[in-house]
Amino acid sequence: MGHRIFARALAASLILATAPAAFAAGAAPHATFNVSTLRATSSYDRFIVKYRDGTTQRVNAAAATQAVSAALSRAAATSSSLRAGKSAAPTVSYGRKLGTGADLVRVSRKLSAAEADALIRQIASDPAVAHVQADVMMQKVRDISAAAAVTPVVVNDQYYARYQWHFRAPDGTAEKIGSDASSYANKGGSNVANAWNLSDGTGVTVAVLDTGITNHPDIDLSLADAGYDFIGDSYVSGRATDGRVSGGWDLGDWTTEDKYLATNGGCVDANNPAEDSSWHGTHVSGNVAELTNNTTGMAGIAYKAKVLPVRVLGHCGGYSSDIADAIVWASGGHVDGVPDNTHVAQVINMSLGGEGKCSDDDVTADAITGAISRGTTVVVAAGNEDDDTANYSPSSCPGVIAVASNGITGKRAFYSNYGSGVTLSAPGGGVYPNDASSGTPVSAGFSWSAINDGLTVPTTPDYGGMAGTSQATPHVTGTVALMLAAVKGANLPTPTPAQIRTLLTSTAHKFPSTPDKPIGAGIVDAYAAVNKALGNDTGPGEPDVTVLTNGASVKASGDGSAAVYSIDVPTGARTLVFTTSGGSGDVSIAVKNGTGGSETTSAKKGTNNETVTVARPASGTWYLTVTSPAAYANVNVLVRFTAP
Repeated sequence: MGHRIFARALAASLILATAPAAFAAGAAPHATFNVSTLRATSSYDRFIVKYRDGTTQRVNAAAATQAVSAALSRAAATSSSLRAGKSAAPTVSYGRKLGTGADLVRVSRKLSAAEADALIRQIASDPAVAHVQADVMMQKVRDISAAAAVTPVVVNDQYYARYQWHFRAPDGTAEKIGSDASSYANKGGSNVANAWNLSDGTGVTVAVLDTGITNHPDIDLSLADAGYDFIGDSYVSGRATDGRVSGGWDLGDWTTEDKYLATNGGCVDANNPAEDSSWHGTHVSGNVAELTNNTTGMAGIAYKAKVLPVRVLGHCGGYSSDIADAIVWASGGHVDGVPDNTHVAQVINMSLGGEGKCSDDDVTADAITGAISRGTTVVVAAGNEDDDTANYSPSSCPGVIAVASNGITGKRAFYSNYGSGVTLSAPGGGVYPNDASSGTPVSAGFSWSAINDGLTVPTTPDYGGMAGTSQATPHVTGTVALMLAAVKGANLPTPTPAQIRTLLTSTAHKFPSTPDKPIGAGIVDAYAAVNKALGNDTGPGEPDVTVLTNGASVKASGDGSAAVYSIDVPTGARTLVFTTSGGSGDVSIAVKNGTGGSETTSAKKGTNNETVTVARPASGTWYLTVTSPAAYANVNVLVRFTAP
């Protein structure tokens, strides 16, 4: 067993523009396009085009291909390299229809960033187009390189106590982890161990969209064959031919062969060194649901949940189009050419990401919106670039639960992304002593789980440590699975993804000290989240309730933890309105009638101007919960209604 840390680089900004073309009868509807993912050092031969409903291109592959061919011809007028010269001009071919309804098209050679930019803009000028983007590669959120594997441990549950600090309560208990010479006060754990008194994940399916899974005696593999490999490109998948196949097995993602060098069209260069296979999906899956109390190895969070492995990452990463289809499929949507999923996931884990902001019209955003509409919660890694997560996808996609990373001391991990887009933090490991930004890696600096010893293809099952937001994310995913299993076992209504988000943020454990950068509402507290999902008081962490008066505004300030307000509404009242406005920060609100009522939420990004209106409110005590991913101040909170 050894230390391995992985986490792929992410970064960029969004450019949205409107198409200049016009319909014969008047101005064209605006098309959006995203070129924020294009990099001067990369090349592109796949593009995702979303045509408008009612257009021929939307339903006819030949028409869609012809339209892109025409756009390529227009782009050639402004880019000489796209015209025929010493080599033939590039041509267009149809790829497939995505699960979101968009179309994947390909050009016959790789285009430079400038050429791809020109083509995207010309495609967007077609009035039939709603949105266009390059089909870029995403990667596992690869952790920072650390010590190589050492002698494997004897598999026994005793290694839960010796290594998995990240499952225990953040109560300051001194813990000596692995082979460390020093002890560290645990202020960054996820309190999973206490949550096991309430739930074990029974009856919940978790889809892990990652590198796939390997054979391991400490993981329930009953859904491995039911999973799917969505990688269609043989270069990325490692299979002999193009095409998708059943089964979510990890074939390896190594890049140590010459064919993966950038000079040969691959991904390995000075900024992206060659790597052995990561077995990233196995490690993530182990944290979510590794078998527990079985006298073998280590433990998992929702250890009786079922993991549905979905392979979307291979050699050099995975295409956005494949990941979008996997999101649709895992959440119960239909994808052409793939048998429908009979094990629909209630929660999806994506410890992956790529450069560029996620716009509302991007294919990944469309897929996530569809998944949420089907009741599936989507949990994603914030990224490991020590940067604002707003610059990365899918962590900036609407509706996701974006997870930052903290170490055993409760500090923000030095690599973790941050910002108002982060929902909360979870233990992903700080790598170095006392979560410093440099030094010699220590066992307490990692999240521990199942792994494999193979350098390229799978060989011997093992256990190892990794650190990154990739490892923080399954702590939240596993907590969601515990929550869903608990309410199911208690015959309570299933919380919606929005309600799950509120439950997580309102019960998050406060950081032991204010983070140097905002990383959400606090550290995930699995016990408190499950307890509150069951309708129980969570104890000292439960926020006080401030009673409001009709029409009287109050000021709200906080460190990111939830603030709760109540107001009594009489029989016959009309037009009950809850609002927040002004001040600093980025708050969201959730409203419900009574402690057991269903919630209505308002969560606009980048503003405190939130409103929920109830036209004909029932009488009783109504509650308003204000949450924020970071500190907020001087926000106006107002509730008013028309008295009977």
